[in-house]
Amino acid sequence: MTRTVLITGGAGYVGSHCCKAFANAGWNVVTLDNLSRGWREAVRWGPLIECDIRNEERVRSTLNIYKPDLVAHFAALAYVGESVADPARYYVNNTAGTLALLEAMRATGCRHLLFSSTCASYGIPRTLPIDETHPQSPINPYGWSKMIIERMLEDYGRAYGIASVSLRYFNAAGCDPDGEIGEHHEPETHAVPLAIEAARNPGRPFTVFGTDFPTPDGSAIRDYVHVSDLARAHLLAGEMLLDRAGAHVINLGTGVGTSVLELIEAVKRAAGNEPVIRRGPRRAGDPPVLVASYAKAQRELGWTPQHSQIDFIIETALNWRDRRPQI
Repeated sequence: MTRTVLITGGAGYVGSHCCKAFANAGWNVVTLDNLSRGWREAVRWGPLIECDIRNEERVRSTLNIYKPDLVAHFAALAYVGESVADPARYYVNNTAGTLALLEAMRATGCRHLLFSSTCASYGIPRTLPIDETHPQSPINPYGWSKMIIERMLEDYGRAYGIASVSLRYFNAAGCDPDGEIGEHHEPETHAVPLAIEAARNPGRPFTVFGTDFPTPDGSAIRDYVHVSDLARAHLLAGEMLLDRAGAHVINLGTGVGTSVLELIEAVKRAAGNEPVIRRGPRRAGDPPVLVASYAKAQRELGWTPQHSQIDFIIETALNWRDRRPQI
């Protein structure tokens, strides 16, 4: 029988790429999104239910109608700075919203949840590369909102039998290689699209936050993982989850760090001209290096990153921006 996945936040960046991955693997895909930060045009695989996850009655009705084998949960606010300025919004939307979703699942007998978590739950790294045993100590409300959800999933697994996998992303980047969907945030805060825009539009310089980190070139190092690799990991984790009980956590990264200045050089190679940059001070709480260990993903999912070379990431993001600057 064909399986069905309900994807909350499926009109957003990572969620829409995961919709495509599940659809291409033969799943029926249903997207649930309030479109506050997603895009109607990104919903191309199956129906869109325009709904907020906090509307427990409507979510319950959707679960009863479509009877999904799996819920893949991406719906969340994800701006670190905004979470510091307005933490209530993050705890209400992300944490309480997920609680409403879990209660709707419990009421309708849906027992499998794939959760979009984050490396922000680790906080400042104590050891590198970061694996799943690294202590979690978030330094902002966004990270806390996700970490609390992970604890909720452990408790719901033990008490109510809802199995889950929490996938802790590092830096999602790049766009669909086919050019069907891409990255579009308002405001845009991700380094790759900002650096590309600075190469295409001299009036929008790219700010390098910190050039005095204890790294080889003085700029911060991050682990960029292509969004299509993330999507494939979600598909593999979803298939695994159907046969597993309990609450599981898995990192998604590449084990390779790219500095901000190396990222700028990669954009220069792809775009044919150098991004206009300006140098700014470090941002509070920015660690010098964030690099993942993906050994557990390789061991349990059979997943390795296949499209996450920085030049390919930039190439796909640049193609998206040049061909379709608006989603």
